[in-house]
Amino acid sequence: MDLLSCLSRLFKKRTPPPPPPPAVDPDDPAIPPLTTTLNTLVIAYDPVVDKASGKKLSELMRWNRVEDLAVGFMSDILLASGELARYKIIERLEVDDFPPKVDGYKYDAQTYLNVVRGAARPHIPQEADYHAILKEFRVLERVANGEIDEVWIFNFPHAGFYESIMGGPGAFWCNAPPLKHTEAARRRFVVMGFSCERGVGEMLENMGHRAESIMEKVFEGMPEEQNLWKRFIRRELTHPGQAACGSVHFAPNSLRDYDWNNPRPVLSECDDWLYNFPDFKGGEFIRQVTTTEWGGGDIRKHHLWWLSHLPKTKGRLNGIHHNWWMYIMNPNHVKTA
Repeated sequence: MDLLSCLSRLFKKRTPPPPPPPAVDPDDPAIPPLTTTLNTLVIAYDPVVDKASGKKLSELMRWNRVEDLAVGFMSDILLASGELARYKIIERLEVDDFPPKVDGYKYDAQTYLNVVRGAARPHIPQEADYHAILKEFRVLERVANGEIDEVWIFNFPHAGFYESIMGGPGAFWCNAPPLKHTEAARRRFVVMGFSCERGVGEMLENMGHRAESIMEKVFEGMPEEQNLWKRFIRRELTHPGQAACGSVHFAPNSLRDYDWNNPRPVLSECDDWLYNFPDFKGGEFIRQVTTTEWGGGDIRKHHLWWLSHLPKTKGRLNGIHHNWWMYIMNPNHVKTA
């Protein structure tokens, strides 16, 4: 290399390094709420139990149809979230079989009918083998590839499924212990367990407990005075004169579990959560409420009322978005230690 080339290389103008990314403002009042759409795999266990007629279990027992339950649930979630939470069923698998238990056992038709009719005791252990099911239907692979984001398993009494359970790397409690050894999914996902014997109200209860678990994690470690989740679930029984929206099992005026038909009036700031969050105004937005607010004891109406009060607006405070549905639908947004 000649001298001119050496000097040229030595004094060549260097490209400046790229600027650092802008700092994330944890208190951004203008950040818009994120709409979440989950591609959902539906697995419906509904074995034929009467060979002569070809009747499936749900037909013989006159339980609800999967189609009706799914449509009702998706409609309610869309309504409660202000259309920020959406489900898209990309595949439905009909399974003419009973799900495997953790010890490998499977019911046959007659044995199961004896159990559900009270003529025999349920098999112990009752828990379904999630890992066998995830493997059979390639769930971890499909989540990792971005084909699916969530799984619904429609089942029946004594099938052994949790109302909800979370898998994937960093999975945490979601009304059930996290699914171990599911890191191959490469991201978190939720498996919902729905029973055809029950209705949309019970499906919303499953979703409500999922919301409770996830929002508890979102606000984990937050000082009491900044913990908006703890404020949201206040009820008269635990915070006299400071009730907000209560929880899935406890309305603002409940005295015990499932006490959604209690007529006693209590003061509640639930309207402030619905109309003004996060800029609470108090005053006229704190008023007396009774069971008439949430359907007079109807499970579906109460849960829809409660879910509808979850924040779903723009902004972020202390790094936590004011749209709580983005966490409830997609736990990958939840920061964990």
